Amino acid sequence: MTKRPPIRILDVAGSPAEMGATHGAAFADEIRVYTDKRVGLVAATQWAGGPLSRGDVLDIAESMLPAHAAFDADLHSEMCALADAAGISHAEAVVVGGYTDFIDTVRSVVGGQPPAEVVEDDCTAVIVPDSRANDAGYFGQTWDMHDSATDHVLLLRADPTDAPAAILFTTTGCLGQIGMNTEGLCVGINNLSGLDGTRGVNWTSVVRGMLKTETADEALQVLLEADLAGAHNFLIFDRHGVGFNVEAMPSVRAVTTLEDRPIVHTNHTIDTDATKVQAQRDPRQTASSEARLETGRKLLAEGQIDEERLFDLTREAGAICQVATEPFRVESSGAAVMRPATRDFWACWGLPAENDYQHISFN
Repeated sequence: MTKRPPIRILDVAGSPAEMGATHGAAFADEIRVYTDKRVGLVAATQWAGGPLSRGDVLDIAESMLPAHAAFDADLHSEMCALADAAGISHAEAVVVGGYTDFIDTVRSVVGGQPPAEVVEDDCTAVIVPDSRANDAGYFGQTWDMHDSATDHVLLLRADPTDAPAAILFTTTGCLGQIGMNTEGLCVGINNLSGLDGTRGVNWTSVVRGMLKTETADEALQVLLEADLAGAHNFLIFDRHGVGFNVEAMPSVRAVTTLEDRPIVHTNHTIDTDATKVQAQRDPRQTASSEARLETGRKLLAEGQIDEERLFDLTREAGAICQVATEPFRVESSGAAVMRPATRDFWACWGLPAENDYQHISFN
């Protein structure tokens, strides 16, 4: 049993550069170690007939920096200040802060199917409508990554000068991956694998950009207009009960509107147009994603739903709570549950089946 300590929380506030510098300085050694792991995973494995050099990897990442600056100058400033304070390059910050999108970009640049060692099956996520949760719906998900990522899980309590404060489930060196802001807007994700990767902006910056807005409709517009680097599924839910699921590929944005039944999503596309640009997946990954989707739907099929029921969903051992096995080494590195109508946020570090949820408050 891997019992984790209470989840780490870092408070960052002020200008974008101030927030990035606080994050980078607080975890500088750890960020450098994690960055080396991420860059090394991409460089050391077989892509289009052979390995990439570290220089090749970072050249691709460097070419993505203009898209980050164009998407949101403040978030780009925060990422660069984080990198400077941690002692990594801005290109390395692109890799460590948006690894799964970066894989799609590398695929589009060098060709070939990504090696099994770099593929990460990420997350089972749900939106529960207000009508199924005593008029105060929920967003919840596991966060499933290569088990080398688990040690680096972190919560940021961000209080930007010119945007709503937010609680962000993330990893050291990354702007944010799952979150809720003080306006009662939630954003979460599942990884998808795309054939249409570009030298665009990573999903983690897009999550943060969406959390600068106040409503699900506004957040959706940010996503629809973003020049995406790779494929991700985004889930958006606000305190008014408005929710969307978006299979967002660089060339396709397939939007499903929340209605009277929970939305459950895992790591394969459902929409026909999105499926056309979905990359080939290992049959074992496909089976896992399909099993988690079916299990999640069954667990939420009937009755009223509260946070305890969602905690139990993330702990379901047959499919949803993943334990690292070869060759992918993917595990449920943590989980989060949010209730935007009441601004409640619960987070778990490590396997949900073996660790406790903590209630996290805004500053």
